[in-house]
Amino acid sequence: MDMVPKLPAMAEDALATLGANAERLVQSGTPKQRLAATALLPAIQAEIASRQAKKLAEAPPPRARRKKAAE
Repeated sequence: MDMVPKLPAMAEDALATLGANAERLVQSGTPKQRLAATALLPAIQAEIASRQAKKLAEAPPPRARRKKAAE
């Protein structure tokens, strides 16, 4: 089952869980699991990075602090 097309529709928490599971399987899975996780992990990481970049781009600019006038 190819998960890559489903990544954009996944909730953030589900995507994070999938990423953690893929990282774990790369380290300690069966050879078949390691192969699948190794192939999927870059797409998961790219989707997470894309979402973070989008959040940063949509965030309002930080407000500048006003200095107190000297009395």
